[in-house]
Amino acid sequence: MTLTTTPASPLLSEHGALGAHFTDFAGWQMPLKYDSELAEHHAVRKTAGLFDLSHMGEIAVTGPESGALLDHALAGELSKIGVGRAKYSLLCNADGGVIDDLVVYRLANEHFLVVANAANAPAVSRELVARAEGFSATVDDQSAETALIAVQGPAAQEIVQSLVPDRQVEAVAVLKYYAVTRAVVAGIDVLLARTGYTGEDGFELYVPNDQAVQLWRALLDATAARDGVPAGLACRDTLRLEAGMALYGHELTLDTNPYEAGLGKVVRLNKEFVGRDALQTLSEQAPQRVLVGLAGTGRRAARAEYTVHDASGGTAIGTITSGALSPTLGHPIALAFVDIALREPGTELTVDIRGKKEPFVVTPSPFYRRS
Repeated sequence: MTLTTTPASPLLSEHGALGAHFTDFAGWQMPLKYDSELAEHHAVRKTAGLFDLSHMGEIAVTGPESGALLDHALAGELSKIGVGRAKYSLLCNADGGVIDDLVVYRLANEHFLVVANAANAPAVSRELVARAEGFSATVDDQSAETALIAVQGPAAQEIVQSLVPDRQVEAVAVLKYYAVTRAVVAGIDVLLARTGYTGEDGFELYVPNDQAVQLWRALLDATAARDGVPAGLACRDTLRLEAGMALYGHELTLDTNPYEAGLGKVVRLNKEFVGRDALQTLSEQAPQRVLVGLAGTGRRAARAEYTVHDASGGTAIGTITSGALSPTLGHPIALAFVDIALREPGTELTVDIRGKKEPFVVTPSPFYRRS
């Protein structure tokens, strides 16, 4: 008999001690919020929030043909990433559907780190192993032994700088967006990336599980000293929605292609990769639906899978993928797939919210940009 265990963050007991409310996320017990998701959202926008993202997948790709393998496996040209930089990309199936959206870091000439969404990490690992056949490259799923902690917000740089040796303070300051470096934070060797999913400046820190608690406590103390707070998945969702960032399972699915999701710029058709032929054909056709931003004029939020109608409310023309009452903006916002004829900003639509047609208007996304 094979015994299976539920994956758990190495920080689970830390969250419990902080009074976290938990939720099941892709089989992981993760903090939904600690006290008020609204307060946590505002803390990230004004000072900083500290997130446990240990449920994400980390997959190392190494070897002489590691870049060539990733060019073959993903829609982007990953072999052209400079050492110390990162790129957002897509893993597609042969039909052009999105298996996952992910971030790829180049740590050395022959060493890449692929970071996958939690629910998709096993599938991404399997696909990369299968697509590695014939390449001089090794795929090593390191998710089970790797923790990921993120500090996000205007005070994020100051927080990280307060915990690094004097010789690395400037290196933190000059680290570019979508760049990565080795650093010593709170006396711990970490992989430090200036990336995030909130629309704010911030850092993501990769560390072995057995050092995660020590790192978390040091970051939490430094965050609290600057009026920041630990933050859960609830506010992470409203933050990313305000920033117009896609969430797999909502804006991206196997039934979604990059062009209708507004991610055509991620695809490089000048190379061979899995799904290229299908995406070449799709690139030559006008999509029937496109992803747009919506802003509500009332107070009722549109939620995922609610139906979008024309201005009169009579004809169904699309579906909400994500929606919330924006804590920062004070009105409802949403992302939705709608008929391409109704994509222009200013177009008036309605959304069926529990039987009542509420007015919305097509609005450019992202809804929020940091100053």
